[in-house]
Amino acid sequence: MLVLMIATAPASSQMPPTQPEAQAPLPQAPAPQPAPEGTATAQPTQNETAPPDGGPAREANPGLINEIGKMFGKLPTLKSPGEAIDDFNERAKDAAKGATDTLSRLTTPLMVTGRVVCPVSANGAPDCKTASDKLCQTKGFKEGKSLLTDSAETCSAKVLIPGRTRKPGDCRTDTYVTRALCE
Repeated sequence: MLVLMIATAPASSQMPPTQPEAQAPLPQAPAPQPAPEGTATAQPTQNETAPPDGGPAREANPGLINEIGKMFGKLPTLKSPGEAIDDFNERAKDAAKGATDTLSRLTTPLMVTGRVVCPVSANGAPDCKTASDKLCQTKGFKEGKSLLTDSAETCSAKVLIPGRTRKPGDCRTDTYVTRALCE
């Protein structure tokens, strides 16, 4: 008997929802004619200002599904796997180049040898900082500090003339940077 009642009961939950019948379009008022010049414009009638359905304007209620869709729309776009791998390879290549540059700087000797004269400063002392910088710049470095210096006496050709006596201004002592620690 129970089976019979279930079989004969109306299946309202299984029935497809009925769709509202299409409403006939509302008759539209004729388009307003432009007023001739010099006449006052007429105020709009109530039919022109009221919504077409006659009721108050309804606010859109998007619901949960639409809100989730908006949230997914705001997410950043993801790269394809191929683009992500290419980007990763490019970054790895740049990092390897930077590491190679650093290692090549470490493998080159930081202590260089050469011979650069130290210019005489205003107080008469040799300026070996400038000379060590020049020595390091010739080897491709930025600056340096002198580690080893050498001094030599430089004389004019007058000293070599036979029978001429040597005078105090004929010779000078030059200082050279021969080894520098470069950075």
